Amino acid sequence: MSLLYIGEQLTIYCGLILLILGVVGNGINVLVFSSVRNYRTTPCTFYFLISSIYNLAYITINLISRIVATGFGMDLTSTSTSWCKIRQFCLPFLSLISLTCSCLATIDQYFVTSQSANLRRFSNIKWSHRIVIIVMIIWFLHGIPYLLFYNISPITATCVNTNTIFAVYVTIYLLVLLCVVPVSVTVLFGYLAYRNIHLTRVLVEQQADRQLVKMALIQVVLIFISALPFGTNYIYGLITSGVSKDANKLMSESFALTIFLLLSYFYYAVCLLFYVR
Repeated sequence: MSLLYIGEQLTIYCGLILLILGVVGNGINVLVFSSVRNYRTTPCTFYFLISSIYNLAYITINLISRIVATGFGMDLTSTSTSWCKIRQFCLPFLSLISLTCSCLATIDQYFVTSQSANLRRFSNIKWSHRIVIIVMIIWFLHGIPYLLFYNISPITATCVNTNTIFAVYVTIYLLVLLCVVPVSVTVLFGYLAYRNIHLTRVLVEQQADRQLVKMALIQVVLIFISALPFGTNYIYGLITSGVSKDANKLMSESFALTIFLLLSYFYYAVCLLFYVR
């Protein structure tokens, strides 16, 4: 049994499990966070709501197309130019909004648990609404080059970037915006919020919800697990790109990439399941 076959089966069956968990979990959270008024007026849960919506869209668009391409050999990105462009636009747009909201939720919990009244004032639902709108506009504009520069290659019949300059930026985007920034921000502010809890004896008087803090800290762990292996593997690929490799080495690296890609979906599919308990 080859690694290629094992990788395909993992993509199909693990992908289906993650898809079901993601759709059900994020769907429940959208329902809960949008139907309870108190959740809609709390900055942290508002960020969770927006993150759930975009996680649901990301899982539906990206994971379904990957499962279909792997399991049934129907890769629409290699036959439809429109889908090639739209999918490449959606992936960074949806994922970056979700990750940004996760970072904002963690930062908000740092503010809420702070002993400083001035810092606690930064946790404000009106500001949260404005920040989310700005975030959506920024990441929408960020996705426009994907619509312009991705196309189906006449040589390989795959959806590829056709602009060499933009290709350099894509590398920066994958490493910095998808890996380094969310991991660094959530770990830093997650630690600061955790420290605030232990330093503060009057946490209840500060109107800090311990469950929200717990949710934010779980989110930190899942982002770390999902983003770090993918980023590490990507860096390895860049470093060894000029190295000659035999067929076994290439197959092993392809299998590893499959595992890391599945792990990267873990955050979008599993993260908010912890919040509905």
